[in-house]
Amino acid sequence: LQFMPMVQDLGEGLKSTCGLSNVSNGPPDHLRPILNRTYMVMLEKCGMYSAIADAYDKDLVDIAKGKRPDIVEIIGKVMDEETIDMSSISKELQDYVKTTRILLKKSLYSDSWLEL
Repeated sequence: LQFMPMVQDLGEGLKSTCGLSNVSNGPPDHLRPILNRTYMVMLEKCGMYSAIADAYDKDLVDIAKGKRPDIVEIIGKVMDEETIDMSSISKELQDYVKTTRILLKKSLYSDSWLEL
């Protein structure tokens, strides 16, 4: 994430592409989609131009097409270190908050992070 904003410093007009599965390689299969979706939003916020992604993940495609601004917004708030009232948001958005915190290394990873 820290490198992404530097891409434009390397040369005007440079674009970046990232493979989302790099971040989800290893965790159980049922956790990979939320990791990939969250990472895509985080990378886009940092300047990523395009992603190598699972085109069959309908939720990921919806996020990429701008159909889920609620998810993009909550991930952005976590990245900006805003306080999130977990009791005021849906379970789905809570899962994105938790996943963002994992990817930012603000929480310790375990295969059960969504259950905590």
